[in-house]
Amino acid sequence: MIRLDGHQRIAGDLRGGVIALGNFDGFHAGHQAVVGRAVRHAQDEGRPAIVATFDPHPVRFFKPDAAPFRLTTLDQRQELFAAAGADAMLVLPFDAALAGTSAEDFITELLLGRYGAKGVVTGADFVFGKGRGGDVVTLADHARRLGFFTEMVAPVDADDAVISSSRIREALQAGDCATAAHLLTRPFTVRGIVQHGDKNGRLLGFPTANIDMGNYLRPRYGIYAVTGRLPDGRMLKGAANLGIRPSFDPPKELLEPHFFDFAEDLYGQEIDVAFHAFIRPEAKFDGMDSLMAQIAVDCDEAKALLTDI
Repeated sequence: MIRLDGHQRIAGDLRGGVIALGNFDGFHAGHQAVVGRAVRHAQDEGRPAIVATFDPHPVRFFKPDAAPFRLTTLDQRQELFAAAGADAMLVLPFDAALAGTSAEDFITELLLGRYGAKGVVTGADFVFGKGRGGDVVTLADHARRLGFFTEMVAPVDADDAVISSSRIREALQAGDCATAAHLLTRPFTVRGIVQHGDKNGRLLGFPTANIDMGNYLRPRYGIYAVTGRLPDGRMLKGAANLGIRPSFDPPKELLEPHFFDFAEDLYGQEIDVAFHAFIRPEAKFDGMDSLMAQIAVDCDEAKALLTDI
């Protein structure tokens, strides 16, 4: 899939496309409905399907000190958009210039002028432009006058409530992996580079692949049943600690998956770790023997939880 820079004019075969417009963090079932409609319109009209996403997220621009909250990285979103049938991902850098662009200029100068959009598909609650001055009604009004089409996709419900990134974040912060996976249509997955650590897991007999959480939302600290996907596509089952490792000094936040029956060197490799089930909260142990015994119990429970995966 092609990645387009929102600062640049779209030209060539990708000009005149149908653009799905939104933040799309998490790319949950509601987001998938928006992109799905854009892809179908593009296919019906023989046009390219382009998914536009903002990076950094507007919240990060307006509240730079906000706690980490992302559900996906750009690379993950690009893969998800491609799997949904899009031809390109358009990354709109959310900077001071974009924040100061009026809703009308966003439509005329960016969507139509720079990107050459012939159609725009959004969710019902999408707002844009300086001071959040534009919405789906603004888009529809300009579409009638300027000769492009627009569609608003209704929210998608699950369990009698609208699916949203906020619901997913709340579920993860409560350790509710099942609800998060239901709304996302897949497990919440962290992608990161395996880094060298203190080798505590190796000394305990449970070597781990240490990953920095970066800008990802922090799910509830504790022990999880996880799967890992390696660069070569292999899938591994394991148990992971997410937190500050209270039994060791100094405290250091890490995601530490231990993969069962696996002894290869993963240092420097980028892997995916998918959260399937919360097992227990983090705890501080009096000694290494009690910690090792608990880790063994955690691994047995994780194996049981992952039996059907």
